[in-house]
Amino acid sequence: MPSFDSLFNAFVTILVTIDPPGLAPLFLAVTRGMNREERQQVSVRASVIGFLVMALFAVAGASILSVFGITLPAFRVAGGFLLFFIAFEMVFERRQDRKEKIGDVAITKDMIHNIAAFPLAIPLIAGPGAISATVLLSGHFDGFAAQAALVGIIFVCLAITYLVFVLAERIDRILGQTGRSILTRLLGVILAALAVQFVADGIKALMAA
Repeated sequence: MPSFDSLFNAFVTILVTIDPPGLAPLFLAVTRGMNREERQQVSVRASVIGFLVMALFAVAGASILSVFGITLPAFRVAGGFLLFFIAFEMVFERRQDRKEKIGDVAITKDMIHNIAAFPLAIPLIAGPGAISATVLLSGHFDGFAAQAALVGIIFVCLAITYLVFVLAERIDRILGQTGRSILTRLLGVILAALAVQFVADGIKALMAA
């Protein structure tokens, strides 16, 4: 069984790479136009999917990547491109006409499921950084008990993320339509920069290999 220091370091590492406070405004942006019940469904589904993905990589991450011949730098590059696409839509409001009438448009179950899976669960919660950290940490958690402890740490981090999503809904009422529009564009720019950083780090690692 890993020491308390190892468990605490793993908890801090995973929590920082997931960054629940940083995800709160992103959650508001991608669930724009949804009511409380719909956001609740998205937050639960995204947290569950994120937990399952990270738990899978905690137990068999290195084996999965090696089977498909995928390296962590390559995964980081791919995640960066996906994030950049989301950032592009946030900045330029590609679906602006639909969003202007979002209150009159029914949010389908498929839309809720899709948003929860992408981009919230992947790559924002279980992104390249979080998965990379999980895979690297799993190398120091050998044995069933140690792996179970690592999965437990991931569960706690995702529970914290879920609570942040629940609180984010209250922030949405304060922001209003104008605040949401400004926040979406600002976050889009930040996301674009983050995506470029992901790609740059991945390419740098690939070239160094």
